[in-house]
Amino acid sequence: MVQAILRRCAVCRAYTLQKDRCPHCGGRLENPHPPRFSPQDRYQEYRVAIKVMSGIIKVRDDVAERVLRRLAQSYI
Repeated sequence: MVQAILRRCAVCRAYTLQKDRCPHCGGRLENPHPPRFSPQDRYQEYRVAIKVMSGIIKVRDDVAERVLRRLAQSYI
């Protein structure tokens, strides 16, 4: 897999080729590229459950219980 060369500062959003710190503000660098898309996404169920549990995704209580129950069954 080819490593991404371009980085983006999480603080000032500037792009750079450095790998450790932003040359402008000294902030943390992150990969600006999105992950690859796959129609056979094996981890979508887990990501949705985590977002429901943390409150990022607002759903009705019965839907949240169903999602969490299904996640709990996959661990048994």
